[in-house]
Amino acid sequence: MTCHPNLTPEEEDRLIDKEFEKLISGYLASPHRKRVEIIERAFRFAKMAHKGIRRRSGEPYILHPIAVAQITSQEIGLGSTSICAALLHDVVEDTEYTVEDISQQFGPKVASLVSGLTKISGGIFGDKASAQAENFRKLLLTMSEDIRVVLIKMADRLHNMRTLSSMPPGKQYKIAGETLYIYAPLAHRLGLFPIKTELEDLSFRYEHPGIYAAIEAKIRSSESKRQAVYTDFSGPILERLDGLGVSYEAKARVKSVYSIWRKMETKHVPFEEVYDLYAMRIIFDCPDVSREKTICWEIYSAITDLYCLHPERTRDWISVPKANGYQALHLTVMGPDGNWIEVQIRSKRMDEIAEKGFAAHWKYKIGRGDEESELTVWLRTIKDILEDPNPTAVDFLDTLKLNLFSAEIVVFTPKGELVTLPQHSTVLDLAYALHSELGNHCIAGKVNHKLVPLSQQLQSGDQVEVLTSNSARPKPEWEEFLATAKARTRLRAALRREQAPVIERGRRILADFLADGQVKESNEVLTKIMRYFHISTRDTLYLKLGSEEITLDGYILKDSPKTSPGLLKKIFRIGTGRSATPKALPAPPPPPVNPKEVYELNLDGEMQNFVFSPCCHPIPGDDVMGFINDDNRVEIHDLTCPRAQLLKSTYGPRVVATKWHRVERPLPATVLIEGIDRHGILQELTQLISSQLHMDIRSLHIDTDNEVFNCRLGVLTRNASDLKNLCSEVRKISGVQKAARTDTKTSE
Repeated sequence: MTCHPNLTPEEEDRLIDKEFEKLISGYLASPHRKRVEIIERAFRFAKMAHKGIRRRSGEPYILHPIAVAQITSQEIGLGSTSICAALLHDVVEDTEYTVEDISQQFGPKVASLVSGLTKISGGIFGDKASAQAENFRKLLLTMSEDIRVVLIKMADRLHNMRTLSSMPPGKQYKIAGETLYIYAPLAHRLGLFPIKTELEDLSFRYEHPGIYAAIEAKIRSSESKRQAVYTDFSGPILERLDGLGVSYEAKARVKSVYSIWRKMETKHVPFEEVYDLYAMRIIFDCPDVSREKTICWEIYSAITDLYCLHPERTRDWISVPKANGYQALHLTVMGPDGNWIEVQIRSKRMDEIAEKGFAAHWKYKIGRGDEESELTVWLRTIKDILEDPNPTAVDFLDTLKLNLFSAEIVVFTPKGELVTLPQHSTVLDLAYALHSELGNHCIAGKVNHKLVPLSQQLQSGDQVEVLTSNSARPKPEWEEFLATAKARTRLRAALRREQAPVIERGRRILADFLADGQVKESNEVLTKIMRYFHISTRDTLYLKLGSEEITLDGYILKDSPKTSPGLLKKIFRIGTGRSATPKALPAPPPPPVNPKEVYELNLDGEMQNFVFSPCCHPIPGDDVMGFINDDNRVEIHDLTCPRAQLLKSTYGPRVVATKWHRVERPLPATVLIEGIDRHGILQELTQLISSQLHMDIRSLHIDTDNEVFNCRLGVLTRNASDLKNLCSEVRKISGVQKAARTDTKTSE
């Protein structure tokens, strides 16, 4: 929606009425009951409540609820109750009206949705990590009561992302970060694929505007060539489908900018080597649902008669739908240009469910007896996580994300019951999925009648029997091989029950120790002790103290053998870490950082106004963000670093927009090189880097396997463009197949 800041009040009113008419027109074209009167009343009520209020962009605020209602109706497919709630979703939060007022005017259903949306207003996250986790719990609890709340919230976030340009850069990073970290996976899990794709692309555009524009331009410039390849490929298929007498629509679906970039990053390939830029989608008419599966396989047979099938890339999501309800038949065949092309086959019903997710399920209700829907099963998993009483905020979000964006496998119990699990799930994951006690007492499993350890990863189609023993007890090391949020939550709860007495003993030991030293227990004191022992949580500190893995006397002696308990206050006041002594002087505090301004990064000789994060090491020219750490220093992260994504979504107010200003010192970077080994190739490589490109080599490690070599090259570089040029020149050496930068980013 375009902003028109110079319109007169009369022109603004006409613009608002025009947008509302678009909403009504779209609603009338939908299959829902035509309850226009209540929608018009909700619009008038919201318009009056928001009168005189403007968005940051300058446009009248009421245009935002109208846009959210349009997305709710036309892109998600919800009806009049949800449209009213979307129009009213900010009224209780931003005006004097209450939920009771909404209930009196529009009934309890609309009021319940508005109440749920009000509880999670202002985005999922607040200023503090604990508040963020609590707000997210509210979102999910409300979602488990009425799924429409989170669907409207998704529409609200989508419109905010579409209008994000009016926000300052720091705010853009925070909103884009939490969108990519939580909202896009939620949209994926709810089956809202177009919204998930748009949220990813919009987040990527604000985080990496240069890369986004470059990929978008390359997609446009390659369109004619791509269309010619698609025409050659699809022509014979369309002839066969016409011969089958099937009513259908066929189209090419181009990969999103974000998914192309992800492939370039994970495969270390340039845009030109991303061959599966598009997939063919065939959508057929089939009023008789019982015939859908047959027609899908008839089309599959026609295509495989024409083109060579990739044997390992056929996906049957008709017989076993995905957990979010997605159904389709996917196959990959060799196209006439020698590249693999994916074909997706689905009916119109399947396509609407794929586009609008669970909202479309209400339109296509199919009797399943007493079986629970996949959504109900997933929401029960969410409730299991919510019942975990003490996770940290970051652990909570990480644990939840395990289940949001995971590929799935299907396994069977000995009785033939089907269980859907995330990919990489183990026997222990299955045990906990079936029952908490089954997981707590699991000792091993039988996979396809063969005895395996409880850490054994499962494959789709496995038949799995869980073996238990009453004497078995849960162990902390089990968490290392668990892939599901439910299993981790249940294991942690069981461990806490068993460890509770030891934790309480450790808490008393610490309290007595601090009392003897005349030190008041505080967050600062506890943080310094945990930092010294490299412990991340208080419960872990108490557990290690209670089990006598560590002793506090040792802590004092290591700092200063002659220190008496009476000097404990002084130690805490002066220094932290292993080398702190009573003689140490505190470092001067860094100047305060204003997160509302763009922070300029300077590295001039020994003067450096930022610190590199331990998880990644960006160089000038990379897209980076700053994070104000506990020492009030700006810690920089590459925007693609998973740790950066977590910080953006959990500590938004401490995120600061940054730009490279003056960097006078070369920084280390690593390049991976692959190719066919031959005599003299190493000499050519080192001569190119040192003599022609004038870059310093810091390390060089080469492994060869028969005729293939892999080289890990460490160099000093002043910026990302120099490194990009190095990779380009190295690829010109005869025998080199690939040269790509790799960073010390944590892999996801």
